[in-house]
Amino acid sequence: MKIGFIGAGKMAEALIRAVLKSNSNEDIIASDVNENRLKYIEKEIKIKTTKNNKEVVENSDIVFLAVKPQNMEEVLDEIENIVKNQLIVSIAAGIDLNYLESRLKDKRIIRIMPNTPCLVGEMAAALSPGKNAKDEDTKIIEEVLNSAGNALVLKEDMLDSVTALSGSGPAFIAYLLDAMIEGAVKQGLSKDAARELAFQTALGTGKLMKEQGLTPKELIDIVSSPNGTTAAGMEILKKSDVKDILMKTIEAY
Repeated sequence: MKIGFIGAGKMAEALIRAVLKSNSNEDIIASDVNENRLKYIEKEIKIKTTKNNKEVVENSDIVFLAVKPQNMEEVLDEIENIVKNQLIVSIAAGIDLNYLESRLKDKRIIRIMPNTPCLVGEMAAALSPGKNAKDEDTKIIEEVLNSAGNALVLKEDMLDSVTALSGSGPAFIAYLLDAMIEGAVKQGLSKDAARELAFQTALGTGKLMKEQGLTPKELIDIVSSPNGTTAAGMEILKKSDVKDILMKTIEAY
């Protein structure tokens, strides 16, 4: 299968590596306006590159549109008349299937929402097939995404919630971790030690809940001893409006 990427940024790079991880024999080509970026991709991943988006489409069975939302119209203007039987996969946030299908008519389209942990193989993603996409198309893209983390097939009207939760979520979690690190430094830990412990705690907590099927409340109960330090900290959190603030943060979309 021949796979093309229009746009060769960080997310495209992560997805290319995911494709190669799921099948190292795939024939991949990528385009980008940044020549230095193409040289890097060609050298580090050893795939074909070009500055010509049409060349990507003409030489691919699947085309990933990995460009910024503000550049999507320009890219579609360029390729809409040469897309034939290719499966089109868009990663652009906020560009809905209705728009893509209005531009590409009866073509097979899937919209995906990956997140930045894809860069380390721990992506949380969602995908929504368009009205002309086949079940086989969905399975292929789901397999690619699962090779770099975990992907769910959802209705498109859920993708804004996915964007808020897993798309922007890494930034929100990093903000909370930064506060925890600063608190630990004030208590005497070195910044390096605080960072190492905080990062590993976040990683381990997510893994523990996922692998053992624990809810957040169940994990809190496991960690908390009556009248212990965790219980004291939880009491401060419960008396604050932090939960309401976090819910409003997700609802801001």
